[in-house]
Amino acid sequence: MIPGSCHDPGMTDAGQGAPKPPEDDGHRTVENAVMLGFFVVLVAAGIWLLGTMADVRKVQDCAGQGRRNCAEIAVPERAR
Repeated sequence: MIPGSCHDPGMTDAGQGAPKPPEDDGHRTVENAVMLGFFVVLVAAGIWLLGTMADVRKVQDCAGQGRRNCAEIAVPERAR
């Protein structure tokens, strides 16, 4: 480069550097799909956790009132 010259070899004639597009734009869709899958799993786990906590709360409320037989008993259906 010549001293006093304002021409930079990395610049275009318009004086602005041309931004190069990232080479990994093709992976962006895959990354978004993975993030969406992770978010769906996270939401499903949160819903399951809330349901489990509600069931535990019901049993604790029942036991806290001094009741017995608070747990649900699964009875198979009788065939007729």
